[in-house]
Amino acid sequence: MRTASRKRAAHKEQSRERVLDAAARRIRQEGLAGTAIASVMTDAGLTHGAFYAHFDSKDDLDVAAFSHAVAAWREKWVPIRRSGRWDRRLTSIAKRYLTSDHRDDVANGCGYPALVSEATHAGPAFRVAFEHELLRSIEVICGDDASDASHRADALALMVICVGGLALSRAVDDTDLSAQILRSARRAAAQLADATTATAAASR
Repeated sequence: MRTASRKRAAHKEQSRERVLDAAARRIRQEGLAGTAIASVMTDAGLTHGAFYAHFDSKDDLDVAAFSHAVAAWREKWVPIRRSGRWDRRLTSIAKRYLTSDHRDDVANGCGYPALVSEATHAGPAFRVAFEHELLRSIEVICGDDASDASHRADALALMVICVGGLALSRAVDDTDLSAQILRSARRAAAQLADATTATAAASR
């Protein structure tokens, strides 16, 4: 009985992951309007009725899909914080994030630039989830220094540069301008990193 119960639980978790993967792709590509239940379940290879074994509503799915998309971003672009210079960490993250490959791969990219404008008009639950994930991302960028107010401020500034830069690079039609936006954002991240070095040196 216990073995059967574990198998059922594992199968349910696998099904939920399939739904979240499908919804995360759609939410990145099409925004909140793209996560129609029928479409997501078709993408996941599951029946429409199976949806309610995992989520109470489309709003519930949207929150979970966004969090799923952002978690995948953190794993890909933000390495585990180990010892090392803070300025180099900021620059490294920006270089990983602000690329033409990331700009062009909307379906598998970060969820923030895809949803930042929609979050402004979304319901309270989605806005709370957006804020929670933003604060969590700042903590992950900081690592063991998450309690350091200056590092948290730096991490927030980096998020502003990266998300804003990528969103703008996707919004324009001119490919040269898009590339210029990415370069400008990387330069701004480098200037932020340089400023943290200067501040640290002045405080010693």
